[in-house]
Amino acid sequence: MNKYIKIAVAAVLILSGLYLMIFTRSLGWGIVVFLLAALPILIFFKNEYILLAFWQLRKQNMEKAGEWLKNITDYKAQLHKTQYGYYHYLMGLTNAQDHPTKVEPFMKKALEYGLNMKHDRAMATLNLAAAAISKGRRQEGQKLLDEAKRLDSAGMMTDQIKMMKDQLKMPTMQKHMHNPNMRNRGKFS
Repeated sequence: MNKYIKIAVAAVLILSGLYLMIFTRSLGWGIVVFLLAALPILIFFKNEYILLAFWQLRKQNMEKAGEWLKNITDYKAQLHKTQYGYYHYLMGLTNAQDHPTKVEPFMKKALEYGLNMKHDRAMATLNLAAAAISKGRRQEGQKLLDEAKRLDSAGMMTDQIKMMKDQLKMPTMQKHMHNPNMRNRGKFS
């Protein structure tokens, strides 16, 4: 549903609540309709599909969270500007297991649009660090890990950060580097 339709529904509910309170002298029903008008206003700022995706993510159900996010067809028309970052953040998290190469652009856009919570920014930065390390960009990965450590004030991701720093310390196996002792040893020599 378009975000402006939600505001129109809220306006109609507020006007009908005023009508009930002023012209029909039904104060109780007017208050009930006013309270119902709060729901479309809340959904304008916090999209229902993103809330449901967060709920499924909390239950560790990535498939269901991805299904809820697929209901958002045009995020700029359906979401408020403050939700753009979280849409990309959730898309990155749900695609992390199946398509790890697609995570980096989603997390970059999420950080570009902005995330409100510090631990969400830390998680997005940690995913970017993992993508950089996997692609062989060790210095960028180290900088991103340091930033993720700085953002993780609650200490929820210290194990993952430590594991990735240990991974950085391991020597890299370059594709074109050959062992000179193994030159003439083939399968049939």
